Amino acid sequence: MKILVCIKQVPDMESRFRPNASGTWFEESDLAFRMNEYDEYAVEQAVQLKEQLAGEPEVTVLSIGPDRVNEALKKALAMGCDRGVHIQDPAPQDKDPWQIASIIAQFAQGEGFDLVFTGMQSQDRGSAQVGVLVAELLGYACATTLVGFSFSDGLVTARRELEGGIKGVVKLGLPAVVTCQLGLNTPRYPTLPNIMKAKKKDVLTIPVADLLHEEAVAATARFYPPEKKGGGIVLEGDVGNLVEQLYGILKEKTTVLR
Repeated sequence: MKILVCIKQVPDMESRFRPNASGTWFEESDLAFRMNEYDEYAVEQAVQLKEQLAGEPEVTVLSIGPDRVNEALKKALAMGCDRGVHIQDPAPQDKDPWQIASIIAQFAQGEGFDLVFTGMQSQDRGSAQVGVLVAELLGYACATTLVGFSFSDGLVTARRELEGGIKGVVKLGLPAVVTCQLGLNTPRYPTLPNIMKAKKKDVLTIPVADLLHEEAVAATARFYPPEKKGGGIVLEGDVGNLVEQLYGILKEKTTVLR
């Protein structure tokens, strides 16, 4: 069995975000980066399946981006993936989900992967489209938003979380693509010995131009930071006085709005 895990390096959500000069992405000099949270669940599930099958599957981890994505690839390798693939792209943020999926599918077509794991969505764009588009381009079966996964007798049993908290269970034959989300598992922390082993694992680098043959179907024209608003008012004192103060403030605001 051959397994592919697709991961993305995203800005840490604790970073300071502001638009870049063109207004189409973030100013990256202000940002720290990490592996996309949903992709960590995908890596963990792929490694668990490898362990279940006694190490039989080969697990390949793929990421698209500039040189910094090697950090995310090394983490996935330290978690238990066997080899890495770095699609070298200095500006992945300029590509829409269709192009990203096309790049992945172009690579995967010649590799014969039986099972593809992706995160449900990325934390920076949140489109939740790449996984299903990869499945469509490859002609694979697909199940999304997994919170449960098992594999037996050549079949994937996927427990999905749907809207309204409803759970659904589907079975898929291979080849298949599944997208993973919170609740599926608890990603492991790489141990020091595995971190050292990851440094010796192969990472294949491929220029994005060798794989990208699709034009963008959507582009970001511009985005803006939220408008700054005034601070709140803290009222202190006895309850009776607070009621009068609050009533006066509301009356004033209502008058202004009229």
